[in-house]
Amino acid sequence: MPLIHGFDPPERFVAGTVGPPGQRTFFLQARNGARIVSVSIEKQQVAALAERVDQLLDEIMAEGSTNAVIPALAPLDLADSEPLEQPIEEEFRAGTMTLSWDPEDERVVIEVFPFSEAAVVSPDQVDQDFEEPEPEEILLVRIDASSARAFVQRTEAVIEAGRPSCPFCGGPMDPDGHLCVRANGFRRRNP
Repeated sequence: MPLIHGFDPPERFVAGTVGPPGQRTFFLQARNGARIVSVSIEKQQVAALAERVDQLLDEIMAEGSTNAVIPALAPLDLADSEPLEQPIEEEFRAGTMTLSWDPEDERVVIEVFPFSEAAVVSPDQVDQDFEEPEPEEILLVRIDASSARAFVQRTEAVIEAGRPSCPFCGGPMDPDGHLCVRANGFRRRNP
């Protein structure tokens, strides 16, 4: 039986980072009172999660099959630009995530499972039957639509706060520039 870190609803659920741009570690963090759970996550994973949460809420709004109030944008009073809660103690590293809508409670449900080498499937194993191992821990967060929009807004801001993108190749630029493939290997610098 896995240990379930459940938050229904959390007082705070955010994505955040530790470290300077280019060396940041991303975290999902949920808090209720003094209880804090932090899960490390890849930048691409948290970006995909925010995008899918936004799409899920848009789909529910478009369907009109619920009486839930789904805001089109994050309410201003839920904006959260505070740093992650301290101390940051990683419970586990995120692997598989699930996202759903609970129509009875009118909540977005996010489940985060730990990364497991045993769950990694190589391209030649794709057609084989595969049983994913039982996780040791799960982060389970249930948030209302307004809080979900606020999560998306903050996550997008956190991702954008990293290194600026090169206007030519789109790659990340360090403060001292980068080797740009579009500039035939010449070093580009920030203007």
